Amino acid sequence: MATATGSRVSISLILSYVLDWIIIALIAVVGALFTLTTPNHHPFSLTDPTIAYPYVVNEKVSTSTLVLVALVAPGIITALVCLIFAPGRLTSRGMPASLIWRRKLWEWNTAWMGLGLALATAFMITDGMKNLFGKPRPDLLARCNPDVANLQNYIVGGFGTATSGGLLVSWQICKQTNLSILNDGFASFPSGHSSFSWAGLTYLSLFLCSKFAIAIPYLLPSASSPSSPRPTAGDSLSDPPLDHPKGSLKPTTPIPLAKIIRSQAAAPPTYLLVIAFIPIGAAIYISSTRWSDFYHHGFDIIFGSLMGFVLAWGSFRWYHAPIRRGAGWAWGPRSSEKAWGIGMGVQGYAGESDWKRGDEDLENGVRRTDGRIGVETTEV
Repeated sequence: MATATGSRVSISLILSYVLDWIIIALIAVVGALFTLTTPNHHPFSLTDPTIAYPYVVNEKVSTSTLVLVALVAPGIITALVCLIFAPGRLTSRGMPASLIWRRKLWEWNTAWMGLGLALATAFMITDGMKNLFGKPRPDLLARCNPDVANLQNYIVGGFGTATSGGLLVSWQICKQTNLSILNDGFASFPSGHSSFSWAGLTYLSLFLCSKFAIAIPYLLPSASSPSSPRPTAGDSLSDPPLDHPKGSLKPTTPIPLAKIIRSQAAAPPTYLLVIAFIPIGAAIYISSTRWSDFYHHGFDIIFGSLMGFVLAWGSFRWYHAPIRRGAGWAWGPRSSEKAWGIGMGVQGYAGESDWKRGDEDLENGVRRTDGRIGVETTEV
C-alpha cells in the first residue's frame, strides 16, 4: 500500500474517497432506474373528489428548475464559499499557500460529497417509494379519461353504483394513450419536488450556518469537575489568594457570575440569519406549488419535506463537525491505515494525518506558539 511521504497523500486514502464518490453516483443511478419502471397502480373510485382536480400541464416549478435551484445553485454556492472563505482569515495567517489550498480543496470536496449524498439518497428513496405505493395523484381522473361506458368491466372492489360511489376500479379503465402521463398519475407519494428541494436547500442552509458561525448563542462547557456544584447567576467568583509577601496582598473584587456568563457568547448579525434561511424559504415555496398545481396531497408534501430535511441533516453531519462547536470545519480525512474500514476495538477512523509536510499538521491548520501548525492548547 502506498503511503504518504513528504507532502504526498496516501494513494490508498485517495482511492477510498474515489469509491465514496462512486457509491454516491450509484445511489443516484438507482434512483434514475426507478423512474424508468412502471409503478403499482392503486385502485381508485371515479367519485373520489380528492383525485378529481384538473391536470396542470405547465407546472410553476418544473423538474429542470428544481434541479437548478436544489442542486446546481447549492453546488456553486458551496464551492465559492470554500474557495473564497476557507480556511478563514485568522487561521490562514502565516500559513503556506500550499496548505491553504489543500484546506480549500478538502472543504470543497466534503461540501459536495455531503450535498451529493443528501440529494442522491432523496432521489433514490423518493422514486422507489413512488413505485411501491402507487398512490393516485389529485389530478388522476383528469389524466385517466376513464371509460365510464364500460365501467362494469373494470370494477375490482367496493359496493354501490357508478353514480352513488363506493366502487373501486382498476387503472385499465383509463383511455389515456400516453403511458408516461398515466403512470405519473400514480406517483403521488411521496412528493419528489418536496424531498429533493428540502434535501438540497436544507443542506445549503446548514452549510452556510456552519461556515459563517450562524447559531443560537450558547455557554461554553464548564471546566469544573462533574462533582462540583453548578453555580447560579447570583453567585460570584473571586481569585484565590496567592502567596504574596507580607503586607503586599491586595483585596480582590468578586466578579459576578452573570457577567462571566454573558461575556461567553453573543448573537451573530441578523443579516446572516436572513441569508442562511433564504434556502429554507425557497424549499417552502417549491413544496407549496405541488399543492397549488394539484400534483400532491398534503401528506405527500409533508412527508417528502421531512424526509428531505432528515437526509440533509444526516448528510451534513456525516462530513461536517457540529455547527456550534466545529468552528465551520468539515471532518478531516480518514487515516490511511483506516481508509477502507476498521474492526472491533478501534475508536473511529481518524488517526495521525497523512497530510503533513515537515512540522506542518495539515489537518488543523493553526500555527502554534512553538512554530508548528496545529491546535494550540493550554494545560489546565
